[in-house]
Amino acid sequence: MKALELFRFIYSDKAKLNADNVMQLLYLSKKYMLPTLAEKCSAFLKKNLNALNVFHILPDAQKYEEKDLTNQCWKLIETETEEAVKSESFVTVERSALEELVEKNSLNIKEVELFKAIDYWAEKECEKQGLLAEGSVKRRVLGERVVQGIRFPVMEEREFADFVLDSEILTPRETNRLVKYFNSVLNDPVGFPDAKRGGHKFVVSRFRSLGRGWRSLLPDCICFEVDKDIHQHAIQLFGSDNSEHSVTLEVFDHNIGETVRRQEGIFLSRQINCEIGDHQGFDIVFVPSIAIKANRRYLISVTIAGPPSWYGTNGCFTVEHSGVTFHFYSVSRPTSCEKGQISKFVFTLD
Repeated sequence: MKALELFRFIYSDKAKLNADNVMQLLYLSKKYMLPTLAEKCSAFLKKNLNALNVFHILPDAQKYEEKDLTNQCWKLIETETEEAVKSESFVTVERSALEELVEKNSLNIKEVELFKAIDYWAEKECEKQGLLAEGSVKRRVLGERVVQGIRFPVMEEREFADFVLDSEILTPRETNRLVKYFNSVLNDPVGFPDAKRGGHKFVVSRFRSLGRGWRSLLPDCICFEVDKDIHQHAIQLFGSDNSEHSVTLEVFDHNIGETVRRQEGIFLSRQINCEIGDHQGFDIVFVPSIAIKANRRYLISVTIAGPPSWYGTNGCFTVEHSGVTFHFYSVSRPTSCEKGQISKFVFTLD
């Protein structure tokens, strides 16, 4: 079947790509120097990239030097770290991917959860090699670059005691120094980075159910305010299956009467798996993040050009997450608090 699709492309410039054949066709496109087919394969993978398959796609993206696809993989991993490292595909990656992972500053996961995922990877790797999964063996399998990249000092002492000590990956001397550090006997935990990663990102979802067929010629708008200072890193919008959307976004601060952020771009929808159901959507990332001040009202306005999309229903007027309360206010139709396009808010605490 894969050879059939290769010949189909050679003779018709078309190929029927799916999850079962795309990787092999990407390999064949590189082997036989067919750049257009490689672009089609890469575009297919980008559209279908999600937290559950990203560690399956990343190694091939790197192997075949698909830089844009590789960058998109890492961007997704940094945004949805916890779900990605808990996926089945994570335990299949090479150690080099772990080395890259632990050195990134902006992972969206608590350090203890990252450690648990890496420890589990080590257990599975020992099993694969027929080794006894004890502390010193797991450490050898992981390698010093991975172990030294884990930020043990930023964990809570209870987390360290409950999960790290029992793994026996650390030496007695390292354990002793970290225990002293947690109890303020030492000021410097030699050997491990003590800087927090870019801040654990939280995701607020406005809706509790889904609909399909949203299209508007007017901007989709929502007003909101929070009761504590935060940094907003992204918003998530609903999208259409395997489609591109041209978006113009503005964030307006009513208190100062100014637009504090304006962004434009073309975004590819991807599969999103979440508590309200599987659907298509895409993120608009704010670099740098937007400083959102407490008790100020902000307006988000997005103009979206593209095919009819998914949308949210059964919306919330008030959402509390991680000690921060969001209040949402309807501005005008079509989007309102009850239903609309603007799906999720990604933020860190100030």
